[in-house]
Amino acid sequence: MSENQTLSQRWENYRPSKTLWFWSAVGVAVATMIIGFTAGGWTTGGNAAIMAERAAQDARAELVATVCVQKFAADADAAAKFAALKEASSWERDDFIEEGGWALLTGMEKIVPGAADACADQLLASDSLPVREVQTSPVATDS
Repeated sequence: MSENQTLSQRWENYRPSKTLWFWSAVGVAVATMIIGFTAGGWTTGGNAAIMAERAAQDARAELVATVCVQKFAADADAAAKFAALKEASSWERDDFIEEGGWALLTGMEKIVPGAADACADQLLASDSLPVREVQTSPVATDS
């Protein structure tokens, strides 16, 4: 090669070795995986299973918490218990809900983890006790 060649001529004449091709391919594969797992949002199967299980647990807790709020509002002495819940310290509120039995659904043997906390949070998110909705079903009449 002559030193008088232009850059484009040198580029056309360049022939990389098989070793250079191999290590370039390895480097590109590694760089792709690093970028994919850090910035690309890729995840491993194990991590995806953990995230799916956590999402399912959170969904169960939210469902039970919603029912818990309705059961709490339907309690005969709901106003006094709501005031007591507001007076309880933050670490005692889930115990208050659990002891009242509002976070335990019919047919369940134990309380869903996180449901009592979510129930207390939903109750305390408003300044007043949630209004209990009464649904009536239409009466069928024979004509």
